[in-house]
Amino acid sequence: MVDFVTLNSIALVVQWIECLASNQEMGVRFPPRAQIIYNITAMPRIDYLASESVTEGHPDKICDQISDAILDAYLKQDAKSRVACESFICGNNLIIGGEITSKGKVDAEKLARQVIKGIGYDDEKKGLDYRTVKITVMLNRQSPDIAMGVSKKDLLEQGAGDQGMMYGYACDETKTFMPLPIYLAHALSRRLAEVRKNGLLPFLGPDGKTQVTVEYHDGKPKQIKNILISSQHAPEVSVEKLKKALMEKVIRPIVPKNLIGKETDIFVNPTGRFVIGGPAGDTGLTGRKIIVDTYGGLAKHGGGAFSGKDPSKVDRSAAYAMRWAAKNLVAAGLAKKAEVKIAYAIGMSRPLAFNVNTFGTGKISDNKISDLIGKVFDFRPAAIIRDLDLLRPIYLQTAAYGHFGRTDIDLPWESTSRIKEIQAGF
Repeated sequence: MVDFVTLNSIALVVQWIECLASNQEMGVRFPPRAQIIYNITAMPRIDYLASESVTEGHPDKICDQISDAILDAYLKQDAKSRVACESFICGNNLIIGGEITSKGKVDAEKLARQVIKGIGYDDEKKGLDYRTVKITVMLNRQSPDIAMGVSKKDLLEQGAGDQGMMYGYACDETKTFMPLPIYLAHALSRRLAEVRKNGLLPFLGPDGKTQVTVEYHDGKPKQIKNILISSQHAPEVSVEKLKKALMEKVIRPIVPKNLIGKETDIFVNPTGRFVIGGPAGDTGLTGRKIIVDTYGGLAKHGGGAFSGKDPSKVDRSAAYAMRWAAKNLVAAGLAKKAEVKIAYAIGMSRPLAFNVNTFGTGKISDNKISDLIGKVFDFRPAAIIRDLDLLRPIYLQTAAYGHFGRTDIDLPWESTSRIKEIQAGF
């Protein structure tokens, strides 16, 4: 669609060209007005959309994994555990804090060391050593004021653990119903960890980041504009050797050939050396990679983080439910892409707001789709927990490489089990 402002601008350009054409001395032949307008309006809208990912050894992700490991440990012992666990790491110091009410008993310090070891931080030269890191644990009980509003005898009337709004998104541009930039960025980050751990590139360190920029024509991915990888490495490895190794062992096995053209730029460690990494280079904090965790910036975010929170916290459970709804909506063929939004009040089970936006790709109006989704899904907090079976220790596996669009792990909110109900309603 061409708006009024665009048409007005085109008209001015056409008038200017016709004015020039009237000057016979120029001897220039111009196409008719209709052809000029067609050529201008037929030009595609070009957008460059970028998304980033980080490896499991990134300081923020260390904290996310520790917080979710503690959550899983409590849920394994007591499914009704209420957990809000935060981690903070700076240099050789780790602080674990938060509010937990549970019948379970968890050695948070021991668990944190296991997580750090599993990531690969076993030498202070890498930025951290699981054996020598100093750990302080400060975990308290959940406030009874919060518990009073959330815990109710009728489980389906269980109130939301906090106020806020949550978003879910899905599109048909990848097999995982995720935007292409974040899909590729996560795949590259996972590959960095894989080649480090399996010995293909043993000189890589645990810390790393990736970023992919995709060129879109009229909303459809056309080609990759650039790929950026910043990876921690051993001091004896040159940037040239690193770039060659990453191209052969990381980029080529992951990125489809048809998406890389002559104009695609590949950047590896643009600042040069990246030897000092992990918490020795940057401070880490739970919940600071919320865009990496979701849709790479191509969809809205309500602001609430996921890691360290049990499913009574709608920041987490409702965001999962919104992804579930959006993915089923697109997978059912009702739209090419969809963003689903919901809002809650603390202590109240019924959502305060619900909205669907298909960006003009829906087969029926967004209002009708919203009504249909409301009939197919129950978005009361307890119903979400029940339908997605969320009172299980499944969260550590989500704490790195994204919570959505995963094919390497089985996540209930990635199920397309409601397709038939949506299609029947349509």
